[in-house]
Amino acid sequence: MTTTDFLSILPITILVAWASMILLVDVFNHKQKWLSPLLAAVGLAVALSFSIAQSGNSYAGFNGMVIVDGFTAFLDVLFCASGLAGIALAYDYNKRMGIDRGEYYVLLMFSISGMMLMSAAADLIVVFLALELLSIPLYVLAGFARPRLDSEEAALKYFLLGAFAGGFVVYGVALAFGAAGSTALGAIFAAVSAGTADMTLLVIGAGLILVGFGFKVAVVPFQMWTPDVYQGAPSAVTAFMAVGAKAAGFAALLRVFTAALPSLYDELVPVMWVLAALTMIVGNIIAIAQTNIKRMLAYSSIAHAGYIFMALVAFGQQAVAADAVAAALFYLLAYAVTNFGAWGVVIALEKAEGKGLQLDDYAGLGRKYPALAAAMLVFMLSFTGVPPTLGFVGKFFLFRTVLEAGFVWLAIIGVLTSLISASFYLRVLVIMYMRDGEPEVSRPVLLNLTTGLTAVGTVVLSIVSVPLFRWASQAVLRLF
Repeated sequence: MTTTDFLSILPITILVAWASMILLVDVFNHKQKWLSPLLAAVGLAVALSFSIAQSGNSYAGFNGMVIVDGFTAFLDVLFCASGLAGIALAYDYNKRMGIDRGEYYVLLMFSISGMMLMSAAADLIVVFLALELLSIPLYVLAGFARPRLDSEEAALKYFLLGAFAGGFVVYGVALAFGAAGSTALGAIFAAVSAGTADMTLLVIGAGLILVGFGFKVAVVPFQMWTPDVYQGAPSAVTAFMAVGAKAAGFAALLRVFTAALPSLYDELVPVMWVLAALTMIVGNIIAIAQTNIKRMLAYSSIAHAGYIFMALVAFGQQAVAADAVAAALFYLLAYAVTNFGAWGVVIALEKAEGKGLQLDDYAGLGRKYPALAAAMLVFMLSFTGVPPTLGFVGKFFLFRTVLEAGFVWLAIIGVLTSLISASFYLRVLVIMYMRDGEPEVSRPVLLNLTTGLTAVGTVVLSIVSVPLFRWASQAVLRLF
């Protein structure tokens, strides 16, 4: 192994080694429940530091199968920060729900290592390995609340449909290899440019890969698993999954389709256009009918996948290709901050045995817990896209890019569905502030801190969003 090989997987190696150490510590010292989350947080902080340090570098390892560049560093920072937020949300929640086991944090770290490998993958074989590494721990985490039946059902549904989607990815990789004679993204691009690739096979393979990762990011019609899994899984797992799995799926889509298959966009853009439009429409409309906050946020997550998918459509126009990818990265960041905050409020109200998850349970929150209600107000406005929030800025960059790419009707659908989403996001606020109730909440220090920081960040970062978007723009420069 050369120095560049080692450096290219250094943050991932740190996480895997640290997770293995935590597993041993938990086996021999299982009575001190606070030790595993503390060690996991330290490991993620170290990996985060190395990811930030690598942000200005660009090199490849393992014969070009793994790449470290600005795109990798941006997403690695997002993954590690999401892991830290996930630990903060889970620490008290797991104790309260009776699922406080050290392997939770080991599985979390293994999943994050898969996400980081996904962002660095420059070969379709590595993409598939990363997909399995991030997915298998999530299957287990979804069923972590055993023997609760809804949690076990969520894990089974997620596993079966995830394995099915993985089959699409493998078949797509096989066809891409047959078409281009290689699974390396650069080699596939070179074969297409030289005219030596079998374009029919390659288009079919690209379509199958799109289907497989469409499941991972929950775009319509591959979203059917999402509401049941989000509702059945422990809320702390759902909060992490909604950000991490979605960001990792889009990392793979962006890397594969921008580095290897840009010449196929004439064939793929109509399909992507329809997928983006359907996802925004279906996610927002079905969310209106939900009375369970977890299912509502699940359909919200589907809708936001549609907004991000618009960036893949806009990438087909070379003039705005870089801005499209940068807008997608920025939106993932905005969604992550808002999402963790909203799930922090959900976890604060949730009781054992699934109680406290109906929208009616939020009645009176504004009067009894004004600070918590104010935080939820910020998150709902951000999801809707109301200024001054990160959600508004994220949608502004996305819609602007889509309009510049010439997809006016897709942008109109995005705006109209955002208006539709106001009906169910604002309904939460109406219940909190305009209905009488006596909600009981759990507000431990870490949960308070996470919810408060994300609420402040959702507003403050929107005001200083230009440097963040510039960072996202610099992250994609080497992709082109």
